[in-house]
Parts: sequence; structure tokens; C-alpha cells
Amino acid sequence: MGEISIKINIADRVYPLKVNMEEEELIRRAAKLINDRIKEFQDNYAVRDKQDLLSMCVLHYATATLKAEKKGKHEDTEVADKVFELDRLLDNFFSK
Repeated sequence: MGEISIKINIADRVYPLKVNMEEEELIRRAAKLINDRIKEFQDNYAVRDKQDLLSMCVLHYATATLKAEKKGKHEDTEVADKVFELDRLLDNFFSK
């Protein structure tokens, strides 16, 4: 299938993306997970800087991925997929 243009909101910033139609739902779910985690960090810690919150979020998902790899749970690819998608989104953001 072809590419479509979407807008994703992460940490109160809008990112226009071109994605494969098959990936749209995954990307939107990843953005929701990121925003939910950011809100959780804001509520539980005295951190307000968006860059710090995004860094904490990336650390959380990267740690979860490494733990899953260490345990040898290759069947649990959902967390890894989310982390890799998050990494791609952040890479796109920081390369601009």
C-alpha cells in the first residue's frame, strides 16, 4: 500500500509524517503510549521540561526492551516494536 501524510502530537508538538498505510495505527498507538507515559512522569515527578520527559520516556521503553531481550522473550515483540518506532520518531524529530 502507499504512503499517507499524518500528523502526530507528542509532548504538545505536532509532527507531520509520511507513513505506510499499514503503519498508521501502530504509529498513532506509539504516540499515545508516549504521551501517556509523559503525563505519568509529569504527575509523579517534579519534571516539567518536555525534553527531560521525553528522555525519561525513551529510557523507560529502552530498559523494557533490554529486559525482554535478556529474558529471551522473543515472542514479546510488541515492546520492541514500540521502542523501535519511538526511536524512529525521535530520530526524525532531532534530525530536523
